[in-house]
Amino acid sequence: MFESLLVANRGEIARRVMRTARSMGLRTIAVHSEVDAALPFVREADEAVLLGPAPPAESYLAVDKILEAARRTAAEAIHPGYGFLAESAEFAEAVLAAGIGWVGPPPEAIRAMGDKISARNLMAAAGVPVAAGTAAPVDTIKAALEAAHEIGYPLMVKASAGGGGIGMGVATDDEGLRAAFETARSRAERFFGSPSILLERFIVNARHVEVQVLGLADGRVVAIGERDCSVQRRHQKVAEETPSPGVSAELRRRMLTGAVLAGEAVGYRNAGTIECLVDPAGQDYVFLEMNTRLQVEHPVTELVSGIDLVEEQLRIAAGDPPAADLTDIRSDGHALELRVYAEDPVRFLPSPGEVRVWDEPEGDGVRVDAGYAAGTTVTPYYDPLLAKLCVWGADRAQALERARAAVSQFRIEGIKTNLPFFTELLADPAFRSGDYDTGLIERMRS
Repeated sequence: MFESLLVANRGEIARRVMRTARSMGLRTIAVHSEVDAALPFVREADEAVLLGPAPPAESYLAVDKILEAARRTAAEAIHPGYGFLAESAEFAEAVLAAGIGWVGPPPEAIRAMGDKISARNLMAAAGVPVAAGTAAPVDTIKAALEAAHEIGYPLMVKASAGGGGIGMGVATDDEGLRAAFETARSRAERFFGSPSILLERFIVNARHVEVQVLGLADGRVVAIGERDCSVQRRHQKVAEETPSPGVSAELRRRMLTGAVLAGEAVGYRNAGTIECLVDPAGQDYVFLEMNTRLQVEHPVTELVSGIDLVEEQLRIAAGDPPAADLTDIRSDGHALELRVYAEDPVRFLPSPGEVRVWDEPEGDGVRVDAGYAAGTTVTPYYDPLLAKLCVWGADRAQALERARAAVSQFRIEGIKTNLPFFTELLADPAFRSGDYDTGLIERMRS
């Protein structure tokens, strides 16, 4: 096992990774921008290195600066967290070329799954269900219209190289496709440097369900249950739960089997997630994409399985056997995660500023992974995620009740947060019943 770990990230995920690293006896190293110097993850690290000014390109995306920080601190491994460089094959290659341990999948796997079209084709060849769609990039509106008439409406239009819901849109006819195509193409070029567009058949009233996988050091791939991520605004997740209330035991078995096939198809190692769209009525699913990193919502899997996913990541990267018994993975109870953002709870627009009061809830089954504290400042330079409020219950009813109590006890003042939205969500009849889909928030706000 490594003796030291540099976390190439910030906020709650840097703090979360370092918590496990410290418990394993590793020396922890933080890297940070100027505006993040007072955040808890910097103070709690054994060492901290200033990367540069606030803009990500000059700090958290500056590969040379991160590698120099690793050299100066004699870091034996680098954990990328999520976001920033976590899914950069080039960064993974640079870390390995520098002789530093990489806590993530092989660069080849990152590259193979980074392009949605190539990932779709690879999964289809491996026997994983995929939605009807284009097997090659669509570069012109003429080609898009021809493909649409062959696939059929409604269609999802999205950037082949993208993520985070950026540029995604739904088209129900030719006119809608023209508009969605132009939007997706311009945003794909702007955000991802590639104008390639993918068209897929859109599943009406779909649930977004993902499967957690671990590619072990001995070559095995195991699936550790599913998470329902259907509560979304602007195609971005806000709340997650496990097990999914919309997945039958038979569908769950097929999804977990398919996730293992997907991991094996790319020789996967370390933590990853197979994201799927589920048709609740037909109890069927299709592959959506693979995230080649630790997910924001990994705590809910940890709460029901008892597995520390960060510890398993570190052990895999070091070539060690797993700490948990992965031959008999349990799923005990029910867990929810609510992503607490610095944003307006109605329009979901960012709300930076100084945090004057920060009072976290406590109680049975309550876990808070936080990136901020009283006296810290939320800046406009990064994602406005403040904390992840996670709860566990013996069943879904108890988890919902504990979540309701925890939301009411969580006090954050000085900035706007979406905590009032979670009060609404936990009282919403559709969410409480478990019979909801990715259009839930839109219907709540209409």
